[in-house]
Amino acid sequence: MAAPPYRFRVFATADIGREALAILQQQGYEIEVYPQLEAPSHDLIVDKVRAGVDGLITTLRDRIDTEVFEAGKGRLRVVAQDAVGFDNIDRAAANRARIPFTHTPEVLTEATAEFAWFMLGAAARQLWASEQLVREQQWRFWHPYYPLLGTEVTGKTVAVIGTGRIGQAFIRKSLGFEVRLLCHDPVRQDAEFVQKVARLQAEGRKSGLLRASASIAYTGLREALSEADFVSLHVPLLRAGESPAPTYHLIDDERIGWMRTGAWLINTSRGPVVDEAALLQALRAGRLAGAALDVYETEPLPETSGLRAADLVQRVRLYPHAASATIETRLSPDPERGMAGRCVQALRDVLEANYGGQPARMPYVVNKEAFQDGGTA
Repeated sequence: MAAPPYRFRVFATADIGREALAILQQQGYEIEVYPQLEAPSHDLIVDKVRAGVDGLITTLRDRIDTEVFEAGKGRLRVVAQDAVGFDNIDRAAANRARIPFTHTPEVLTEATAEFAWFMLGAAARQLWASEQLVREQQWRFWHPYYPLLGTEVTGKTVAVIGTGRIGQAFIRKSLGFEVRLLCHDPVRQDAEFVQKVARLQAEGRKSGLLRASASIAYTGLREALSEADFVSLHVPLLRAGESPAPTYHLIDDERIGWMRTGAWLINTSRGPVVDEAALLQALRAGRLAGAALDVYETEPLPETSGLRAADLVQRVRLYPHAASATIETRLSPDPERGMAGRCVQALRDVLEANYGGQPARMPYVVNKEAFQDGGTA
């Protein structure tokens, strides 16, 4: 039997999925996987890269900075991130070193959008509190309004902030709830998509399948926030200087002040999109009904965070960055289906010189600007 055609060394800071990593091994790659569930230290990552690896597989919890890229000088050819986000990677340092880094876009769209809806429903109908009553044997009789009442979602107004892939998937999944959708995107409006949804809603209203209130439109941010019963965030994290429309602390004290008293905030985007101090102040002041959060300014959520306060337990739902946490999305080795598969394919594209060996042409490379001259990694 002929020997596999490739022989590269790769260090993975986490086990991203055995089936996906097996694809690399079958191609002759030498793979070392950090064996612990907790993240490796920054020093360990630097040491592994300095010892000599061609590829580095990372996650959002790893800090990939100038020190890492300097340690890989002369050998490291790619950093493959097992995530859509890449806030942990120093883009400028990667560009200086001319090392492409990749991510896993699109494959977690449906999982994230449906989780955002599940969060919204859990918050509105107080699912956690309801189960807690049964488990703690506090539910002893039925009564029209005791021990608790939730809020119906059907027919309400939902603001969708960010109408990229995940925002659009969230909108599609909302159709059955017959809601009024107010859309806002700080970067780009997809008028064609909104028109298609509007036509579906019109057909539903005409046939009697949807109530008259079901509608969709783009609006300004203030209008979206001030009229919504539920606000769901689906924007990338863009800091000042990275975009003409930064999203860092997009939801701050002023904009929370625009929201209706009694509204809910749902965040599955990035933690720093929300100013947590402002959110906490608004919750304590009773300016919002509550919040459901899957991402935080600091992850994991610090033990000292006010969001954990006992007096907010019934009004704040806290989840462990789990929106993409399905077997299919996280572990599938199929690059068209799973993060693991897409991460591995992105790594192979660079190391095996696919697309003519030009990172600017590779679909999952983030920092294409460093290779627009047509150069190779």
